[in-house]
Order: sequence, then structure tokens, then C-alpha cells
Amino acid sequence: MNITSWNVNSVRKRQEALLTWIAQRAPDVVCLQELKCQDDEFPRAPLERLGYSVHTSGQKSYNGVAILSRLPVQDVERDLPWPGDAQARGIAATVGGPGAGIRVVNLYVPNGNEVGSDKYAYKLEWLDRLIAWAAPLAAQESVICGDFNIAPADADTWDAAKWRGQLLCTEAERARLQSLCAHGFSDGLRRLYPARQAFTWWDYRNNGFLSGQGLRIDHHLVSAPLWPAVLEVSVDEAVRAQSEASDHAPVTLHLRRPSAGAIRVEAAPKPEVAPEPEPPASGTQIRLFGG
Repeated sequence: MNITSWNVNSVRKRQEALLTWIAQRAPDVVCLQELKCQDDEFPRAPLERLGYSVHTSGQKSYNGVAILSRLPVQDVERDLPWPGDAQARGIAATVGGPGAGIRVVNLYVPNGNEVGSDKYAYKLEWLDRLIAWAAPLAAQESVICGDFNIAPADADTWDAAKWRGQLLCTEAERARLQSLCAHGFSDGLRRLYPARQAFTWWDYRNNGFLSGQGLRIDHHLVSAPLWPAVLEVSVDEAVRAQSEASDHAPVTLHLRRPSAGAIRVEAAPKPEVAPEPEPPASGTQIRLFGG
């Protein structure tokens, strides 16, 4: 089983890239962020034809999150991390069926705009509410994934000195992510590889991707009960290299199927048109992190 997180930076603009990638990779669960569309504008039909149920929490022109799943979905929850928040930034669902599923939480954490601004204060408040809301999930099989807009440590930046104290890397932001993990979650990639540098976002400005100037701000936080099933984490950098790509790459958590009390993986319908995956080309392709 695998769970992908991908900030698509406008799902309608990246629709063809998304459909092609899904047809090639056939992921079990896909968590999308920054949809930039309302629920009725989401390209639901072509994804359903590929065998996915589609669950969205959209917002006109901004924000928006979605969970796509080939597995049974139960108990969809929106308006996270608190009811009444005007920004569509969180959605959760249990995937895998009643009594045998994983609770998947998909988040698009506020950017914060500028340190000291009202938007930065909102980001910290949002994270505080998230910490309180998510704490009970640590006791069950759960994954909190998405675009956190936080690089947890210096190793998650291309230039530690340049980024230290800057937005996405401030002590206050990092401390809140650490507080969330302290409830019983592990940063999937970092626990597998404590010192390995990996990026998931590259700024459009200054040719950030081509120059290797990235940050790791997209994460999978895995609860202790689910951790024994973790196999690896992969970052599909080839997608970021494409023309008109999102500034984020898809990041995938790969899980071993449990032998008891298992998540029952249903056979998904084959896509109507499913091109064969091309073999990895030389140079940038998929980077795998894990055992």
C-alpha cells in the first residue's frame, strides 16, 4: 500500500500531468493540496474512470485539499483542524474499510507570508489547533501528510545559513512541528534516514530546481502503531522537472501489507488508457528513501 502527498498548485492547470502520473504509477491513495478550485470544479470524472473515489474540500482560487483512493473510504472529515476555519486546508478519511483502515489526514498548512505578519500569526495559531486536534490519532494507525510549509531542520534546506530564521525555518514553526511529533508521530523520511538531504519543493524563481536549491516541506508523519509497516519514502523529482510543473514533487509513503487485521487492498479497475511506465532515465528520476 502507498500514500502519496502532492501539492499540485492548481489541479485544473496540472490536470493532464496528474492523470498521466496516476495512470503510470497507480498509487493507492493520493492526497492533493492547493487545488485552487471549488468542489464542483474539481476534475472528478476522469479520476473516477481511473478507479478512484474522490473526496474534496475546495475553495475558490485558493487552498483546497483532496483525497483520492482506490481503497474503500469511510468517515470523511473536513474543516480541519477546527470547524469554522474559512480556509479549506484539511481533510481526513479512513482508507481500507471499517475496522481495518488507516486514518489519513491531508493538510495544506498556511505559508505565513512573512515573519511577524498577521498571516504568520495565523499559521502559528493554525498549528497550535492542529496539535491539539491530532493528538488522539497517535494511538491508532494513522498518517498525517501534506504540505506543511516547514523545513524541520537545517538538513532540510539547500543552504542552512541562508534559511536559518527565515519563513518556513523559524524556531517557532519548527517547534510546533516537533510538538506534533512528540505526541507519537515519526517523520517518515527523517526516521529512515537521519542525515540524508532530500528536497520536495523548489522555488520557481532563480531556477531553483535546476540549481538544486530546494527545501523539504512535504512530510508524512506516521503514528507509532503504523510504523512497523513502513518500507520507504520516495520523492518523484522527475515530475518537478517537467514543463509547467508544480513547484512541489509527489512524495510517497510505501507500506508493507500487515499480516493480521490487514488492510484489505481491493483490485482497482484498470484505467481506460494506461500507458506503460517508462524506465528511469539517466539523471533526475525517482529518488527512493527507505529499506
